[in-house]
Amino acid sequence: MGFLKAFNIALANGNRDFILESVSEEIVWDIVGDKKITGKENFESELPSLKTNKVTELVLHQILSHGKEGAVNGMMKMQNGKQYAFSDFYQFSSAKGKIIKAMTSYIIEIK
Repeated sequence: MGFLKAFNIALANGNRDFILESVSEEIVWDIVGDKKITGKENFESELPSLKTNKVTELVLHQILSHGKEGAVNGMMKMQNGKQYAFSDFYQFSSAKGKIIKAMTSYIIEIK
């Protein structure tokens, strides 16, 4: 669970090195209703878009981890004033849960 907390903080802060060390070469990131990113090279090319609008507050409500799977849900406040609720589901390469091979993200703007 500590790894998932650190990974979400790294995403919010744009910590490129930590993020890339944490995903497999075959990473698949499905951002439901938006896009599906396949492969570490494509994943890396998406990272600059995460910095476009900075996260000013990140609240993690739940972090679950069991074997080769994990989940996080929470809320983000952005620099532009928008707020989003999110849930991320993770599949790990091994039961140790340190390398992510797949992510599915649900993101909803709070109005």
